[in-house]
Amino acid sequence: MDKYISQLDEQTYLDHKRWMSRAITLAQEAAQAGDVPVGAVIIDEKGKLIAEGSNRKERDQDPTAHAEIIVLRRASQVLQTWHLQQCKLYVTLEPCPMCTGAIIQARIALLIYGVDDPKTGTIRTVANLPDSPCSNHRLSVISGIMESACRHQLQTWFAQKR
Repeated sequence: MDKYISQLDEQTYLDHKRWMSRAITLAQEAAQAGDVPVGAVIIDEKGKLIAEGSNRKERDQDPTAHAEIIVLRRASQVLQTWHLQQCKLYVTLEPCPMCTGAIIQARIALLIYGVDDPKTGTIRTVANLPDSPCSNHRLSVISGIMESACRHQLQTWFAQKR
């Protein structure tokens, strides 16, 4: 669990759980369609849902169709800007290098993710792109929200695939 979770007030923590629960539901929809179960949602500064999405690599036959990329595109279309600096992004799995780059480019205010990715996670696990000198935006991050549920969902899906 991330050290910052213990510093959250109860209402903020409940809000984070609410949106992560939605991301988990989206991830389940991806799993049922044959994609790796990763879901994502973007909310604005008032807590309003702007966009949601899930992995679609298999369904779309598109290597860039990660949940984060899809939700960033949808949010940009809804808000009519690629500057998403007032938004929060919830995603069930720590983003990969491609997604982390897109999140930084979009200027997301806060990234909240469920579980670390020990293979390709580039927020804190394998690499730390947000704090890298190559990053042109300082991304705030909270990890570990509903970590067990996110981990279980991924482990179950991969166990069924093998």
